[in-house]
Amino acid sequence: MNADVTRPPAPDATGAPDTTGAPDAARASDGARAPRLVARGAHLAYDRRTVSEAVDADVRDGSFTVIVGPNACGKSTLLRAFARLLKPRSGSVLLDGRELAGVPAKEVARIVGLLPQTSTAPDGITVAELVARGRYPHQGLFRQWTGTDREAVDAALAETDLTELVDVPVDELSGGQRQRVWVAMALAQQTPVLLLDEPTTYLDIAHQYDLLDLFARLHGQGTTVVAVLHDLNQAARYATDLIVMADGDVVATGTPAEVLTEQLVTDVFDLPCVVVPDPVTGSPMVVPRRR
Repeated sequence: MNADVTRPPAPDATGAPDTTGAPDAARASDGARAPRLVARGAHLAYDRRTVSEAVDADVRDGSFTVIVGPNACGKSTLLRAFARLLKPRSGSVLLDGRELAGVPAKEVARIVGLLPQTSTAPDGITVAELVARGRYPHQGLFRQWTGTDREAVDAALAETDLTELVDVPVDELSGGQRQRVWVAMALAQQTPVLLLDEPTTYLDIAHQYDLLDLFARLHGQGTTVVAVLHDLNQAARYATDLIVMADGDVVATGTPAEVLTEQLVTDVFDLPCVVVPDPVTGSPMVVPRRR
């Protein structure tokens, strides 16, 4: 990787370029808003292995932020820190201006939903039972299962095309079907912030775009969406904001049009390319050159 990659200027108030034909949520950045999630000088590590020495990152309220970068650069680690699953050894990770580690877990779960990269369902649990677990943060001593919970679960099942599979054990499903069940559980949680770690894993290309369209609709309804994606062209099509990582640090932020340049893709991903307008959406499209 070329060491000369630098952070571009911050996005201006006009946001993302027009991407006519793309989902409404990806057409434009919605102007300058205060960050909902913030990492400042966050030292993120697992046992003795440091991933990020002092990472800085902002997620604007109401944005569809996509984190991209090469394998093992710290994308999922940053997402885990935003989900309160990894406490920084130094520095800060904030949710709505509050130190995330100090916010009770159940309160965080009512604000931030997470689709992890890998999940394991209990043996024998059905699709409906697993999706219903997304309502746990809304339960309490004096509030048990209600019609609102049932409506949330039914809506999540319908959005992910799982209504016909509600009584099927999760361990009998294909990998792509299981992934949609986990997405449905996150949707049933009905949080204003949704974190997605490689949500299109195991899915065929049609279901990948179905899900990304779904997340774009949620964003259009006001949900702050943060996703880790590997496909740069999907990231460019759906994101209002991009965060580019390399070697545990953020090296570029901004709208897709600002960030996805031929030089950046070559330097960060070691991929010579040309960047042209997507013929459908007008968003940047990365076309690799022959290596």
